[in-house]
Amino acid sequence: MLMKAAIATEYGAPDVVQLQDVERPTPTANKLLIRIHATTVTSGDWRVRSLNVPTGFRLLSRLMFGLRRPRQPILGTELAGVVEAVGSDVTRFDVGDAVFAYSDAAMGAHAEYIALPADGAIAYKPSNLTFEEAAALSFGGTTALYFLRESNIQRGERVLVNGASGSVGTAAVQLAKHFGARVTGVCSTGHVALVQSLGADRVVDYTKEDVVDRGERFDIIVDTAGTLPFARSKPILDDGGRLLLVLGSLPSMLQAPWVALTTDKNVIAGAASGTAEDLAFLASLAEAGGFTPIIDRRYPFARIAEAHAYVDQGHKTGNVVVNVVPALVPTG
Repeated sequence: MLMKAAIATEYGAPDVVQLQDVERPTPTANKLLIRIHATTVTSGDWRVRSLNVPTGFRLLSRLMFGLRRPRQPILGTELAGVVEAVGSDVTRFDVGDAVFAYSDAAMGAHAEYIALPADGAIAYKPSNLTFEEAAALSFGGTTALYFLRESNIQRGERVLVNGASGSVGTAAVQLAKHFGARVTGVCSTGHVALVQSLGADRVVDYTKEDVVDRGERFDIIVDTAGTLPFARSKPILDDGGRLLLVLGSLPSMLQAPWVALTTDKNVIAGAASGTAEDLAFLASLAEAGGFTPIIDRRYPFARIAEAHAYVDQGHKTGNVVVNVVPALVPTG
C-alpha cells in the first residue's frame, strides 16, 4: 500500500524536497502506525537538508545523515495524528488514540504515515490543543527542557534566553518561568510583544542594544541563536553561571571542559534528546495552560517545499506547521 511522503532526494535548496509515492510502513510487533495529521519543518530539518550547519559540524553531519545524500530521505521529527494500527505486543496505545510524537534522529515525519516504537517518545495529544499545536510541542519543548534540566535551574535564578522568539526560545521562556526563574528574553523589535506575552519579565531588543553592554548578570544563559559563545557571555555570567549552548560551533562546544576546569562557570552543550516522559510532561503543562506552542505559519502538505524555503530565511517565529490531512488546512 502506498502513501505520500516528502522526499529529500539530495542535499541542497528547498526544491530538493518533492512529494512522492512510497510504501506505507507496516507496524511490527512492538510498533504502532500513526496517521499523521500535522507535522512541522524545524531548523533541524533545514540543517539536515541543506547541510548549513555550525562551524566544525559539516563532516560530522555527513557521517551521521549520509555522505552524498540524506540516508533517511523523509525528514521531519515532530508529528501529531491518530493511531491507525498497533503491533501484537503493543499495550500502551489503542487504534483511534490521538497522539503526538518526536522521532528525533530517525525522522520520517514528513509523510502521511509513520511507524514508531510504542515505548518511544509518544504521548497522548493534550485535549485542549489542535493537531497543529500538538505537532509543534516536541522539538522546541524537549530541547529547552533538556538544557534547563541539565543546568539544574533553581527557583529565583536569573535566566537570559537569547533568540527568545524561535521554536526553542519561545519554549525556553515559558519553561524557565514554570521553574520559577526571572526571565529576560532577547529578540528583534517585531517580536518583543510576543516574548512579553510568554511571561518574560524583561525583553531586550537586539536591534537597539547589545545585552552584553547592559551590565546585568545572569545565572543561566540559554543561547539558541549562536551569538553568545562563552567569550561574549563570560562578563554577564554570574559566579557559578551556566551557558547553555543550544546552538554553537564545534570549537565552542569543545571549550566546555576547559571552562569548567579554569573558571567557576560551566558551558553545557551537546545534542538534546526527548523521551515519552518529557512529552507527557509538556502535554500536562499545555493542558494546564502553562505552555503554548507558538505557530508562525501553516502550509498544506503539497507546499512543504515552501515551508522549507521560509524556514531557510532564519526569521521564523516559533514553529512552522505542515498540515498533512487536507481537511485541517485553513481556508483563509
